[in-house]
Amino acid sequence: MKISHWIITLSFLFLTYSGYEILMVHPRLYWGEVGNDLTPALFELPISRNYKHGGWDESVPFFDNAESPVSSSRTINIFNENGWGRSLHFISAWFLVITGLIYLITGIVSSHFRNHIWLKLKEFSPRLFLQDISAHFRMQVDPATNGPQYGLLQKTAYTFVIFIVLPLVVITGLTMSPAITAAYPFLLDIMGGFQSARTIHFFASVILEIFLFVHLFMIYKSGFKKNIRFMTLGK
Repeated sequence: MKISHWIITLSFLFLTYSGYEILMVHPRLYWGEVGNDLTPALFELPISRNYKHGGWDESVPFFDNAESPVSSSRTINIFNENGWGRSLHFISAWFLVITGLIYLITGIVSSHFRNHIWLKLKEFSPRLFLQDISAHFRMQVDPATNGPQYGLLQKTAYTFVIFIVLPLVVITGLTMSPAITAAYPFLLDIMGGFQSARTIHFFASVILEIFLFVHLFMIYKSGFKKNIRFMTLGK
């Protein structure tokens, strides 16, 4: 479990780095099947010189109707280092998927999820949730123990990330692969199109990054040295 934890962590860091580079090349997000610089976007991200560059010749429609696709040549040199970023993203993703499956199977077989992650029926109480939220806002964090004795918010966060967000990241990532969707076209129908999958993939990744920062902060607050020693040496 500890080895898979660190492999997943490293692969996620590489995915974040390469994913940011890929997004720099085309910092626009859309909804539906298609989208490019000449079509309306949900929003753009100011993370590279490609952001709202406006360097286009006059658009030329292919057909004489309002819905005709258009084409135009760029007049500026855009940031376009997409090859190595996609390769690194692809390799890191398989490390995450394979190791994540091993972690998932091990967690089920060893009863780790049942004993430490999944919420018990008696824990479904608004009062307990409010108490735990209040304690976290007041920075009343319990010191680290020698085992996974998780609080209510921790269990909720881990369950949400492990069983909802991570699978969503994997499924949307597969949907963006032409080779995968050629064999399993129903993925595009489920996700609402290639560009919809890309947008969902982005927001799910942001949730994971927020989770990572909060996770690291809680490790620091509850005893950094003791937590790191437990996660590495197991003592």
